[in-house]
Amino acid sequence: MPTAISGLAARWAGTAGTLRGGWLRVLARGGGALLAAVTVAQLHDAHDPGVLCPLRRFTGIPCPGCGSTTVFIEAGHGHLLASLAANPVTVVAGLGLLVAPLGAGRWWWELPNGRRNALIAAAAALSWAWQLHRLGISRP
Repeated sequence: MPTAISGLAARWAGTAGTLRGGWLRVLARGGGALLAAVTVAQLHDAHDPGVLCPLRRFTGIPCPGCGSTTVFIEAGHGHLLASLAANPVTVVAGLGLLVAPLGAGRWWWELPNGRRNALIAAAAALSWAWQLHRLGISRP
């Protein structure tokens, strides 16, 4: 049996860097994300734990990552627009990770560290501004 598994792993590794391998990896990632989203949605339906973010729970102020769990819950229910509204930055990052095996992620690693850090900081700031607006904290 270990021979069959190692043979399959070798075939999988052999597809790395090819278009076919990229699409196989996109399908594997997408299938895993879909399974996780549906599972989280079902668990949430069975038991809603309330606000998970410690910052928001104790201060009422959302963090830049607030809404990320809601993204998966809404996607698991098939509510894609509600998923996007919960945290657009998480959706864009998730889609970027999904298509990275097709070569879309290569540009990220070719950026200098300072530029990557600046993009992460900008995404966090945009996400935080969105959360403050979405949850009504930025309104008088």
